[in-house]
Amino acid sequence: MSLDVTALEFIGYVGHFSNSEALRRTGPALDIPYIEAVAKAQDYVGFDRVLVAFHSTSAESILIGQHVASVTERVKLMIAHRPGFTQPTLAARQLATLDRFSRGRVAVHIITGGNDVELAQDGDHLTKDERYARTDEYIEVLRREWTSPAPFDFDGRYYKVRAGFGDVKPVRPEGIPVFFGGASPAALKVAGRHADVYALWGETYEQVAELVGRVRAAAAEHGRTPEFSLSLRPVLADTEEKAWAKAEDILARAKALRVGGGDGRAPNNARKARDPNVAPPNEGSRRLLEAAAKGPRLDKCLWTGIAALTGASGNSTGLVGTPDQVADALADYAELGISKFLIRGFDPLVDAIQYGRELLPRAREVIAERRKAAALAAE
Repeated sequence: MSLDVTALEFIGYVGHFSNSEALRRTGPALDIPYIEAVAKAQDYVGFDRVLVAFHSTSAESILIGQHVASVTERVKLMIAHRPGFTQPTLAARQLATLDRFSRGRVAVHIITGGNDVELAQDGDHLTKDERYARTDEYIEVLRREWTSPAPFDFDGRYYKVRAGFGDVKPVRPEGIPVFFGGASPAALKVAGRHADVYALWGETYEQVAELVGRVRAAAAEHGRTPEFSLSLRPVLADTEEKAWAKAEDILARAKALRVGGGDGRAPNNARKARDPNVAPPNEGSRRLLEAAAKGPRLDKCLWTGIAALTGASGNSTGLVGTPDQVADALADYAELGISKFLIRGFDPLVDAIQYGRELLPRAREVIAERRKAAALAAE
């Protein structure tokens, strides 16, 4: 297929403090100097957008997003947001307000949540299918609040709104872009109806092609054509051998942290290493573990070592190699329909600067070259 580089985005990551599976947290739960540094660095080196993370024990993502917007000039925001704890009418106005303050830089990443332990920390005890049904209503109310020119009523199982109206609207008349993830049947049903961008973790080429096809089919039932985002953890060096040695060092440090008591984040049973004999609660993690079971190195340079170690608890697969090799692999994914790449490192600030200098320009160049070649071949 031809590549649409006009839709290409590289999305970075703003955590609340510096840490990773291989890097112990040393700062406070809200490390303001770090947040400012990593946000400004990604703004400067050419990321298009940054994800502002969310967790049931963490500082609040919309407020962090407001601060990130105030200290950056052009980089856009993707605010991770969990439905069900704020009324959707209020959340819509909060996000629209931030969108106005940031001059139209806001998107929202709806995180329904597949881990019952973490959800219980915020007092949510619905089943996974019930949570996705609630999310379906939640996003519909968000969009009504953003776009309705007059007061509206909404009657659902989880939300009932009478004369709802948002006086503050987002910058774009169609509202704020909605990123959405989840690979279970219940999740795909919601994705088909609502996702502007469907977010995948870093799976194999075969897995990505299969899931993109299923999402497209679900969206086609509603006359929709979503874009697709892929999350990966690149490991770069100036030779292939050095890059894989770097990956092995990351894995060794991650193992040592687990033996030594963890990475320094808040105590949370949902973050503990999963029992390898027990299937993870969410479909996305199961899919990553299926890939990891085939080996640590897949396709051209997909690395599953951290996913295997952590029970695939989150974005945990990487691309390992030189900037040229990783850019080539990203272009492969682009040919499968991916137009947005969420990349973050195991040393988040240092790696973000390296990505901006070495990977982003090359990946954009390779994808543009392939697009041009495809266009010529189609003539």
